[in-house]
Amino acid sequence: MSSELPVLVTGATGQQGGATVRRLLADGVPVRALVRDRDTAAARALAEAGAELALGSFDDADSLRAAATGTRAVFLVPVAAYTAGGWDVSDEARHGIAVVDAAVAAGVEQIVFTGVASAGDPDSWGMQGKVRIEQAVAASGLRYTLLRPVRFMENYLLQGSPVDGVRPPGVHYHLFPADRPLQMIALDDIAAFAALAFADPDGWHGRAIELAGEAITPVDAAAVISEATGRAVHYREATEAEADAIGPQLGSVWRLARQSGGGWHADVDALRTLYPPLTSLRDWLDRGGAERIVERIDASVPAR
Repeated sequence: MSSELPVLVTGATGQQGGATVRRLLADGVPVRALVRDRDTAAARALAEAGAELALGSFDDADSLRAAATGTRAVFLVPVAAYTAGGWDVSDEARHGIAVVDAAVAAGVEQIVFTGVASAGDPDSWGMQGKVRIEQAVAASGLRYTLLRPVRFMENYLLQGSPVDGVRPPGVHYHLFPADRPLQMIALDDIAAFAALAFADPDGWHGRAIELAGEAITPVDAAAVISEATGRAVHYREATEAEADAIGPQLGSVWRLARQSGGGWHADVDALRTLYPPLTSLRDWLDRGGAERIVERIDASVPAR
């Protein structure tokens, strides 16, 4: 199939999809971006950057097939919704599999799916939806690559979340042990690995690759952020009771992170061999992350 055909990016107005659109366009790869509404500011920004917009919904199989028709590959990142009862794995799996089916029906040659890195029993922390999508991708008969990123560095910017994000006056509150390395990845690096896969469908076929660019304890990360921002930032580790009170799956994450061998295990050194510009936390802070954290601290909203 011609490399001049576009890559269809789902979730294009979201974090991973948006980063992938920008990376592919910067590399000169034509992009078709799946959007629910062409008139939103995010959709207009994609069009202004050079992406072709395709109107569609994960709940509309015909629109997915129309969006995939005439493309050579699909970047798949379905919406994952978290409620008081935990992750909605049923809808996530249904939406992801619908895109896989549309890609097959449209004659697409490749799918790159981005899910999440492995960290224990997927049922215990709501990742079964992503597992089911991975299984559908692998069974599709298309060339495929499975990207499994760990926690995003951009999560330091979250506002209103029960955990994560740096909140005033400079507290990073999370589930993970304060003294164990916590792996993280920059969104732009996820996009870079997707671009590598799209550039070499045969060489990246069948790969399942866990993605991280940094492994640093939350306490040390807070010290790096403090230095970069000029603000005193410290880490507060949630108790087990606090994690359970937020939701059962977050309680499961709390316990998984403290098991022997628990947590993510991406091979950062091997990833840097594949992609030497891999972003460290300090790199991310220096490239605008520090300024954005300060903005969030100054204009933060209460956690809910």
